[in-house]
Amino acid sequence: MANMTILGAGLAGLSTAMMLRGDGHDVTVLERDPAPPGSRLWETWQRPGVNQFRLPHFMLPRWWQTLSADLPAAAAEVLAAGGSRFSLVPPPQREGDARFETVTARRPVLEAAMARAAERCGVVLRRGVRVSGVRLESETRVTGVTTDGDPVSSDLVIDCSGRRSAMPAWLAAAGVTPPAEERDDAGFVYYSRHFRGDRPGLRVMVQQQYASVTVLTLPADDGTWSVVLIGSTRDHALRVLRDPATWTSVVRRYPLAAPWIDAEPITGVDVMAGIEDRLRHYAPGGAPLVTGMVPLGDAWACTNPSLGRGAAFTLIHARVLRDTLRDTDPADHDKVTRRFHEATARTVLPLYRATNGFDKHRLAEMDGDVTGAPYQTDDLRWIGAKALYAAALRDPDMLRAYLTVAGFLEAPDEVFAKPGVRDRVLALGVSAPQYPLPGPDRAELLRLCTA
Repeated sequence: MANMTILGAGLAGLSTAMMLRGDGHDVTVLERDPAPPGSRLWETWQRPGVNQFRLPHFMLPRWWQTLSADLPAAAAEVLAAGGSRFSLVPPPQREGDARFETVTARRPVLEAAMARAAERCGVVLRRGVRVSGVRLESETRVTGVTTDGDPVSSDLVIDCSGRRSAMPAWLAAAGVTPPAEERDDAGFVYYSRHFRGDRPGLRVMVQQQYASVTVLTLPADDGTWSVVLIGSTRDHALRVLRDPATWTSVVRRYPLAAPWIDAEPITGVDVMAGIEDRLRHYAPGGAPLVTGMVPLGDAWACTNPSLGRGAAFTLIHARVLRDTLRDTDPADHDKVTRRFHEATARTVLPLYRATNGFDKHRLAEMDGDVTGAPYQTDDLRWIGAKALYAAALRDPDMLRAYLTVAGFLEAPDEVFAKPGVRDRVLALGVSAPQYPLPGPDRAELLRLCTA
């Protein structure tokens, strides 16, 4: 057993802490933001360290299945906090559709529930502690962190501080080569509102693709939900969507999304941009830059949130770390770090690459809608993804094949390898319109935005 220090008390840090505490490790979580208030979390809890804290969240079936299996006490806390049961399959449902069920909630509700579960299982949660750097025993051996108070020693430091992680800067300040980064254009912008009332029934997928925009209808907890319009940051005509009246008039023109805004809005239009796809290489060529520290979740690799995969990524990555520590003596810091990076490359890196590939294609497609030059590619993965999406609207079996991918339950290659799927997708999807769902084309969208 070992002494673990986790940086960040978000979903990544809390999930990882509970998995490691469940194996008997001593786990302390350091979080710079203050503790949540006792009640009225949505209205009063502020988390300056998490820029998307009050923005839409949706938990995929893969997240819920993993949480229920590995952290059942945390799953029970989420339900007790008002987490909403929801199926990705519109009615009518049939036998076997339970795999598409999830439980979801707004971020403050989720995080507070996970924190309660973590403390009840023995995790030490220290809030209001600002980490300022790493401590080194040798040139590359991390033995803890420095804070605005006393230093903290640790057998293993786990960076779960998210997209804004300062670990590269701390390593550089300590004389260690910081990780190289892959960054892709932060090309999406999100215009979202939260609502409260009687939630509409799902008529199609929660993610709906249209000319130059994507629409999300995302259930949450306690009779709340969110509706999101996603555009390209280069689409300046959509900036008027910051205005609630314009946003409302545009959403009403999408028949599948319009019923979701016939309720009480509990926010204005929240805007988020600058969300990048980024991968940090902490073990270039298989050789870790440091030992005694591992990055996890968004601190290692992050993607834009339109596919809702971040929380599921985190649980998968946390399980990789837990299993690595089960098979390797934590005292052998070099072997632990190497094996974790190797397992990450095998297990989680392909998931990041697939998500990043989708983001690139979808952004290019949206930019093509804006410029009037239709996007074309010979990438069979994107062609297959578009065809599967179209086929899902026409065939209930293909709908479930699509939702298996969308729910992060299986990889596209696994789905297409199943008997009959490829042929059915070719028959129903390849010749389908680019945007088969009912809604305004680009010209009408521009008229709505300039009205």
